[in-house]
Amino acid sequence: MSSAMLILGFDDYDEQSRRLAESLAIPCQMIQRHLFPDGESKLTLPGSIPEHVIICRSLDHPNEKLLELLLAARTAHELGAKRLTLVAPYLCYMRQDKAFHPGEAVSQPIVGKFIADLFDNVITVDPHLHRIQYLEQAVPAKHAVTLSATSLMAEFLREHIDDPVLLGPDNEAEQWVSAVAAPGKLDYGVCKKVRRGDRDVEITLPGINLSGRSVVIVDDVASSGQTLAVAAKQCISQNAQHVDVLVTHALFESDATERLLQAGVRNIWSTDSVSHDSNVMPLNELLKEAVLTLT
Repeated sequence: MSSAMLILGFDDYDEQSRRLAESLAIPCQMIQRHLFPDGESKLTLPGSIPEHVIICRSLDHPNEKLLELLLAARTAHELGAKRLTLVAPYLCYMRQDKAFHPGEAVSQPIVGKFIADLFDNVITVDPHLHRIQYLEQAVPAKHAVTLSATSLMAEFLREHIDDPVLLGPDNEAEQWVSAVAAPGKLDYGVCKKVRRGDRDVEITLPGINLSGRSVVIVDDVASSGQTLAVAAKQCISQNAQHVDVLVTHALFESDATERLLQAGVRNIWSTDSVSHDSNVMPLNELLKEAVLTLT
């Protein structure tokens, strides 16, 4: 791989950045970050950088990170970078794509343009898009690349569990659960969900006999874990043998894991898009292929 490429990472995404650099056989250096007592960030980049710089950082807990992307990208250009690529396996602010009430900020196009103004290329995994089909509609960069972890998830299940039933916790999850089920021709279904509040959801299981079966609940994003917990309890009430959870982005709150375990979930599995104890599926090889298409 050309030495005219460099990955710049942050301390909160160190391992994933280094794995990607190793896959690409290019150098990786960490951006030095200092927080002043009032919360301001001071970033220090390497003094010498090549023409193509890849900044690798997932954008969970995004508000501080977005400002630091601004500082890092502008500084990289000042240091001589001609092309900037953002590898953000989890891409923030994609859920708010319309104003549901007068005066609401529609964050998806606002943040998408902010990112596109900083980076020539953006690579992400399973972005949470509802009313648009293509990432470039939200992030109008020169190249906006969407990858899917569903093939990795399907392979993981093939190696670790025999003949499971896959469930999507709501209609939005159907595209992921169907894609994970397809390679192994696994049984799958989609639950119906009624949300009454952030922690108040009602789940209706699809008409599949779960008695004695291994059930895997598949979703793209999990945060509070409440929807998954309610679905897991419903599966256990239907005499499922055991219930596991498989997600792309583990945005779990501090008590989410305990909530799922108390609901009867046996295993929680995720990609390493967001650093979490449940990470079992590294994304570096998937991301590598996307980077290579841009070189």
